[in-house]
Amino acid sequence: MRHNRAERMSEDDERQQSSPSDLEFTSNKARNCNATGSGSGHPEFQSPFPDQVLENVLENVLHFLTSRRDRNAASLVCKSWYRVEALTRSELFIGNCYAVSPDRATARFIRVRALHLKGKPRFADFNLMPPDWGAHFNPWALALAKAYPWLEKVYLKRMSVTDDDLATLAESFSGFKELVLVCCDGFGTSGLAIFVSKCSPLEVAGQGDQEPDYVTAFAACRSLVCLSGFREIIPDYLPAIYPVCSNLTSLNFSYANIDAEQLKPIISNCHKLQVFWVLDSICDEGLQAVAATCKELRELRVFPIDAREDSDGPVSEVGLQAISEGCRKLQSILYFCQRMTNAAVIAMSKNCPDLVVFRLCIMGRHRPDPVTGDPMDDGFGAIVMNCKKLTRLAVSGLLTDKAFDYIGRYGKLVRTLSVAFAGDSDMGLKYVLEGCPQLQKLEIRDSPFGDAALRSGLHHYYNMRFLWMSSCSLTRQGCQEIAHAMDRLVVEVIRSIGEEEMDDSVGTLYMYRSLEGPRTDAPKFVTIL
Repeated sequence: MRHNRAERMSEDDERQQSSPSDLEFTSNKARNCNATGSGSGHPEFQSPFPDQVLENVLENVLHFLTSRRDRNAASLVCKSWYRVEALTRSELFIGNCYAVSPDRATARFIRVRALHLKGKPRFADFNLMPPDWGAHFNPWALALAKAYPWLEKVYLKRMSVTDDDLATLAESFSGFKELVLVCCDGFGTSGLAIFVSKCSPLEVAGQGDQEPDYVTAFAACRSLVCLSGFREIIPDYLPAIYPVCSNLTSLNFSYANIDAEQLKPIISNCHKLQVFWVLDSICDEGLQAVAATCKELRELRVFPIDAREDSDGPVSEVGLQAISEGCRKLQSILYFCQRMTNAAVIAMSKNCPDLVVFRLCIMGRHRPDPVTGDPMDDGFGAIVMNCKKLTRLAVSGLLTDKAFDYIGRYGKLVRTLSVAFAGDSDMGLKYVLEGCPQLQKLEIRDSPFGDAALRSGLHHYYNMRFLWMSSCSLTRQGCQEIAHAMDRLVVEVIRSIGEEEMDDSVGTLYMYRSLEGPRTDAPKFVTIL
């Protein structure tokens, strides 16, 4: 795990304790037909009403609708669709644990088998949020245990999970199959031990003092398609994975400090690779090797081995341009570097027009194009103009309001925007808030946007999941105006350690929509306006 990395709710309690499996392939005749007496002594069955027929059809059809966005749209058609969609949803996604209460969620969706739950915003990964802010899993664990005894999977991201929470999961779900904890805190090995011992009986094969034969083991797994878990790699062991490389579609080296020469004999055989995560220790030379071989690549993430702003970045525009020229099916990229040129970014926008995610993180603050000295406006402008499917964008480097004008004019599908050390006036943020109708998540740090920029989004905040702004130019009065104008929006002002409560400047603002109103577990350093 990498740590640096609607409104209506049904009160329908019908069949609350039924397992979701009861819904599958069931005939609805019993519910839709009424038995009445007749002269023959046999029951007569009346035809169901048209709306009942529709609900029966919907139940069977909606089982095959897996996209949560499609399901959300279906639930808004009418009350009948709303009710049936809730009855047939087996996987529940909640992007903000404070957007809805556990009791409200479990009352509406009564047949859930899998839960995806997110807590703290992403910038918590960068130590921009005090550790005791909240996102406690405990009320959710208790509600799940009561409502879904058949639960099979829980995926948690940036939640605070205790050992007792893990014990609750282990003791409550006899058929539990999968627990995923991403960037979570609060638990220890004892909690995991309890969970594993009660949930999944393990068979342990001891190796003793004998050195494992990795070469033979990997040679017997030639059908392997996904490989990860590499941490401290001894170079002599790398040849052991050569036999499985030809079939790999996913390879994760994001914790493996390897260089280009160690990577080349591996990557040269990965012709089917679609997902590749790696450290920048492979340098531009390693990325050129990836570009030469991995023509099917869809997702690339290049993480920094040294994330300091003043470090020497081993990857640059050279590696990015090579990837854009060699991996033209690329759909998603996360790229940490210390320098980048407009030319390389423009080339990527033209060579990889199917990009859905473009996250370029230039770690040094306000860094221009090192060749021309110009801001990076034209590069990011090309991305939003040429990549018509773009939904997620992270911008950095020296950027003026011109870049945000581009985003507002052309980023019509952008749902998530991350901004760091960028912009030169309130107009920049205004361009985005007024021009990006699909915007759901907006996170900004160390940028000059103030109260006027914040007010420009009043028309859109109810449609967003959250807005995060830290180290900007906001005041408490400006945030208070937003809170008064939008009573269904939770406006949190988060203070740093030692910061006075009455200080008019706002260090961190976190705004999110919620059906429940302000949360009750806010710590002392959080003021809800």
